[in-house]
Amino acid sequence: MFKYSDSNKRYYTLDYFYKHKFNSKVFKVSLNGGFTCPNKDGKVGKRGCIYCSNSGSGEYAGDKTKDIVTQFNEVKEVMLKKWPNAKYIGYFQANTNTYASVDVLKQKYEPILKLDNVVGLSIATRADSISDECLDYLTSLNDRTYLTIELGLQTIHEKTSILINRCHTLDCFDNMVNRLRERNINVVVHIINGLPYETKEMMIETVKHISSLDVQGIKIHALSVLKNTVLEEYYNNKSFKLLTRDEYIDIVCDQLEYLREDIVVNRLTGDPKKEDLIAPDWLINKTTIINDIDKEMKKRNSYQGIKYIK
Repeated sequence: MFKYSDSNKRYYTLDYFYKHKFNSKVFKVSLNGGFTCPNKDGKVGKRGCIYCSNSGSGEYAGDKTKDIVTQFNEVKEVMLKKWPNAKYIGYFQANTNTYASVDVLKQKYEPILKLDNVVGLSIATRADSISDECLDYLTSLNDRTYLTIELGLQTIHEKTSILINRCHTLDCFDNMVNRLRERNINVVVHIINGLPYETKEMMIETVKHISSLDVQGIKIHALSVLKNTVLEEYYNNKSFKLLTRDEYIDIVCDQLEYLREDIVVNRLTGDPKKEDLIAPDWLINKTTIINDIDKEMKKRNSYQGIKYIK
């Protein structure tokens, strides 16, 4: 059995981590704080990353026309029916959730911390969008609650970064990870497998780099082509190959083998809404993909970190 598992999982799942940290079932409640993004408003770019949807990759976040507490309670009520004794983490998901003044951030974050059974906050943002003042505020939050900052990296490869219009460098990302860790703030990194023209070896190199950093978690996504995105235009006009389901499973298993064993795997695949998805259609069956990753790891008799080298 894997070191950080009490089930058939051969990798360090977020569910396992939460249960052992909080002694309870914990849910992330997706919220929409109504933020924008410097890669959309013209500060660093105008059209956003090419895969980003109109919702700012927050398809399951709350309704931004409603206040934060109302959003939270609507999601919580659904979860209570299945797990009445759960605890909660407020997840600011859509767009760039530190891209505002600290006064605005306080208006969004603080009401969630006052709610019953909320044990923490998870804040999705960009490495170029945490000001010094914001970093000081995040440090104070980290002293009061369980805080995680989720940073979108997607790839370490500069050529791909330019193609996807990420609009910040790997050095910018690495520097922000170091600054957050100097404050003892937990970091989760987002990556995407199957970005145009990347090879399997390139995707593994991204995970190797992440394992060399002081990060606490990772989210692995498959590239999805969504309606009304720049990627949809690119997909229709350029010849690049999307990963097959079997290719994706094989790559993820390889990445898990190179991933440092103490990094918590927050996600192994995305779950786009069916009505928004153009391709690949196999992404709709999230549970079966995860099950087949588990089967492949068992078939290999492999575990997270088995190939990790310092």
